Amino acid sequence: MPVVFRIGGLRVVIWPNDHRPAHVHVKGADGEAVFNLNCPAGPPELRDSFGFKLSDVNRIEAALADVVPMLCEEWRTIHGDY
Repeated sequence: MPVVFRIGGLRVVIWPNDHRPAHVHVKGADGEAVFNLNCPAGPPELRDSFGFKLSDVNRIEAALADVVPMLCEEWRTIHGDY
């Protein structure tokens, strides 16, 4: 599982065999969320969340917004296109 970023104890993952549109999975002990990146400049958009509180989702979304260009480049490196 390619971890491309960390938000505290959470892992931000892009799966090599995943589908478009460009998105990341955010995994932690309490849940998982999926955010579409809206490459190349964002903003990230919540697609699914399981187990996280709304306050956690908002914090994750804000942290992802700061690094969307980098995450989009990681997606491009792994998948070749958005």
